[in-house]
Amino acid sequence: MPRWRNWSGRLEARPAELRFPRSEEDVAALVRAAAADGRTVRAVGAGHSHAPLVPTDGVVVDLSGLSGVVATDPSRRTARVRAGTPIHALGRPLHDAGLALRNQGDIDRQTIAGACATGTHGTGAGLTCLSDAVVGARLILASGEIVECGPEQNVDLWQAARLNLGAVGIVTELTLALRDAYRLAERGWRESWDTLEPRLPALASGSRHFEFFWYPGEDEAVVKTIDETNEPPRYPLAGEGDRLAWSYEVLPNHRPHPHTEMEYSVPAAQGAACFAELRAMIRRDFPAVRWPVEYRLLAADDVWLSMASGRATVTLSVHQDVREDETAYYRACERIFLEYGGRPHWGKVHGLDGAALAAAHPHWRQWWAVRDGVDPDGVFLNDFLRQRRPA
Repeated sequence: MPRWRNWSGRLEARPAELRFPRSEEDVAALVRAAAADGRTVRAVGAGHSHAPLVPTDGVVVDLSGLSGVVATDPSRRTARVRAGTPIHALGRPLHDAGLALRNQGDIDRQTIAGACATGTHGTGAGLTCLSDAVVGARLILASGEIVECGPEQNVDLWQAARLNLGAVGIVTELTLALRDAYRLAERGWRESWDTLEPRLPALASGSRHFEFFWYPGEDEAVVKTIDETNEPPRYPLAGEGDRLAWSYEVLPNHRPHPHTEMEYSVPAAQGAACFAELRAMIRRDFPAVRWPVEYRLLAADDVWLSMASGRATVTLSVHQDVREDETAYYRACERIFLEYGGRPHWGKVHGLDGAALAAAHPHWRQWWAVRDGVDPDGVFLNDFLRQRRPA
């Protein structure tokens, strides 16, 4: 029997089939065959999620064979890209067309469709998540039909597909809104929490990108700001915290250590207070924790299931070594996140049921209505998602 494991090794599945299609036609045929046999189909990209979105005893479809840039339109600042394209493989082709992603996270190993399906984001008070850049999608429905959707056609389907959890259909291509290629200068430093705390508002508003990693043991933070620049790139690139180059060269970082992660978004005005309570709890109740807490910013958007849907956001992430049991630690963190109106990152660990998710996301039931309308038999659902269906 085939075996699938995610990036960290924490999640695994024994599906009846693990398939690696190389064409859209093959994907459509796989979906039709699985639906006829009553099997669930789950798509997988890089397997970088910490949430159990992929595991199924049905069919896992690895989309890595559907990769590459289909077309670019510099006049409209858009590009059509295949679903299985790793984010790191987009940088140079887009750059050669004079274009770039508006923003991206600090890991670029994910596939573009997987990152959009989970609302993956970078940091920046004026910048939105990757899903917000989706202005068109091509996907295969449970019937095997191939459909296009966007802001002017199949609008509700497009809204559901921008951040789809792999549950609406199998996305084969995305059209992304981009911007002209640009250069960034990065600056990083270490600072004690006592001196950083009063400077948070100025730092958050004073740079295009701002984030920090707070380390509990030292009570210090690694702080990073990144801003646009007209200066020429400096090669070879220096280490993290001291780079000047094109955006796709500066934004990503190397994160090789397997870990689990929980991330919640809270209203931006509550971010500092939520972090302060989280910091106090960790120092009091979990003094052995050494992995950092990450603090980032995110602009409001109108994506139905986005962490920042309708509100400016601070995102807070906690981490633990994959070899450790994070259960008690994450539950304690989650209680604080929820006190501040937190919404969980879809690709990371959380313990919310359907009712709690409906309370956190105004469009949760609307998203499910569209999803169920195109997949009434639940071909694209696994147990994890079925258990979170709203009442």
